[in-house]
Amino acid sequence: MSSLDQGLLSADLNGMTAIITGGASGIGLATVERFASLGARVALNHLPDDPTAVEEIERLRTEGLDVIGAPGDVSKAGLAEEMVCTAIAELGRLDILVNNAGTPATQRPIPFHDLDSLDEDRWEKILQTNLMGTFRCAHAAANALRTSNGAIVNVASIAGIGGSASSIAYAASKAGIVNMTRNLAKGLAPMVRVNAVAPGFVLSPWSADWSDEQRRNTIAATWLGRGAAPSEIAEAILFLSAGPKFVNAHTLVIDGGR
Repeated sequence: MSSLDQGLLSADLNGMTAIITGGASGIGLATVERFASLGARVALNHLPDDPTAVEEIERLRTEGLDVIGAPGDVSKAGLAEEMVCTAIAELGRLDILVNNAGTPATQRPIPFHDLDSLDEDRWEKILQTNLMGTFRCAHAAANALRTSNGAIVNVASIAGIGGSASSIAYAASKAGIVNMTRNLAKGLAPMVRVNAVAPGFVLSPWSADWSDEQRRNTIAATWLGRGAAPSEIAEAILFLSAGPKFVNAHTLVIDGGR
């Protein structure tokens, strides 16, 4: 194990607090577990009608981790801000915001030539969740993060910087997050650092139903020859949240060389 790995694994987040949106599964859940295992008090945001989230929160509490529920749909104006403000009040302060909530709004990738499948409803769902949801939460958390000299980490995607994507709309939303990350970093400087991660192929619930051929082709294009575990993306989020304090306005690509 390298000294960098050891440093991250032994990071001390005791006394710190975090809100992680879309925290009920995949990258979000892995990040909740990572932060809480290092001593942070974590608000796990989830859709209000998601029974899985309630089960995961209960499991984490049973394991001795300090995790609270923060139900709320970030795609809805007003509700996203209310969720953040309620979570901050319960946490008592806010040190880290991880904007992970997102949706491809499709169970299967939509080829870029299939413009007819990108109707107004699909565009609306993707942009309101992925792009506007990220801004809403950052905006609502800004004052608390200024007070704590905190950090924001946005979850973008290689789709936002020219990589493959589930659709044109999804790629556009993630490109917007990359751009927004830089501009939020400028707007919230010098009190708050804002960075992003751009994952490639992640072993997540969304890719669980892919065909064997699609999975093989995706892995073949990844130089490390596998997909990333959600926990590996969580480690990068931890690095940008609690690691080097002079890293700002950066998007860290995590794609195994793809």
